[in-house]
Parts: sequence; C-alpha cells; structure tokens
Amino acid sequence: MGEESGKTVGGESAFECVPVCQTFNTIWSQIVLLCLRPSGVYGLPRCPGESSHICDMIRKALNSGAYSDLVQKHLVQAQYWHDPLNDDLYKKHSLFLADINQERAVNETYKKNLQLLEKFVMVKFLQDTVVDPVDTEWFGFLKTGQAKETETLQESLLYKEDRLGLAAMDKAGKLDFLATKGDHLQFSREWFTANLVPYLQ
Repeated sequence: MGEESGKTVGGESAFECVPVCQTFNTIWSQIVLLCLRPSGVYGLPRCPGESSHICDMIRKALNSGAYSDLVQKHLVQAQYWHDPLNDDLYKKHSLFLADINQERAVNETYKKNLQLLEKFVMVKFLQDTVVDPVDTEWFGFLKTGQAKETETLQESLLYKEDRLGLAAMDKAGKLDFLATKGDHLQFSREWFTANLVPYLQ
C-alpha cells in the first residue's frame, strides 16, 4: 500500500483503518465520521429498545446468538453488537469491536496510530432511527449492566483509562463533536458546506 496523507469523510471502515492502517504508511491528517458506531449498537434499526417493550424483547433474544463463533465470523453487523447486560460475554466473544476499542487488552500501536490524527470529527444525527443508541455516534454508549441510560465518552472507562488515547486527543483539542437535526445521514447541502467542508480544505 502506498503512502497517503490527507483527509477523509466516512464511517466505520475509515475509523477502523486508522489504528491498523497507519502502520502501512496510510496516514490521514483528519477524519470526519458520519453515523459512526464506535461503541457498537444494542438495537435494531427503527426499533428503539429503550422505549419499546417489544423491541427490547427482540434485542434480548438476539443476545443468545450474536456472539456465537459462526455469527461473529460471517455476519458483519454482529461484530458491532454490544450487549451492556452481558459485558463479559461481549468482551470475550466480540471478534472485532472489543479488540479495536482495546476492551480486552491495550495495543499500544493502535493507540499511537489513532493519536497521529490532527482532527477526529464525529457527527451525530439527533433523530437517527437506524443507530441505537444514537449516543454511540459520539463514542457514548449504554451504561454497563442496564439498557436504558447512556453515558458520554468522557464518562466511560475507555476514556478514563485512556485505552485508545481519546482522552489525550480531547485534551489536545483533536476531537470535535458535531450534531445535526435529522434521521440517519439526513443533512442539507448548506449544513454540509458550513460544517464539514472547512475540515476538508
């Protein structure tokens, strides 16, 4: 892979490449992420488990199969499933998310590479009905042990222990949190021009 430098707008694939791909001389100075789900999901699109009893039952039923070896290896969506009610199960059997977020062990290379970014921009869509919980778009998630209340990135153990280097980046002014009204990936050209284009210039 050749050496690159520059800026990108993307989602999970872009974010996940940063800790790993920087080691292959693919260097981005800035990354703008739309509808990112770095903390995972615990719900189905347009079926909010926090406010719907039926949706809550469905997501609890999914827990039984989401972490099976077969499902984890063959269904990409399952690799983002993060069950806050069974944190040990998640950390043990999540093939991808628990690893990239350093929840089992800290890979110092991942941490160092992420901190090479000059700017890490996360965009939350305030009425998003696809990503559940929506706070994951800002690296927040449901508090461990329950499935109703969320915590911010800054309140999380990931941040307090600085397992990914996000706390250091935040203190250095490298993290930007943007929000826009609208459902999943719904934004106006005017909003994009005013808020995101400056990062890409």
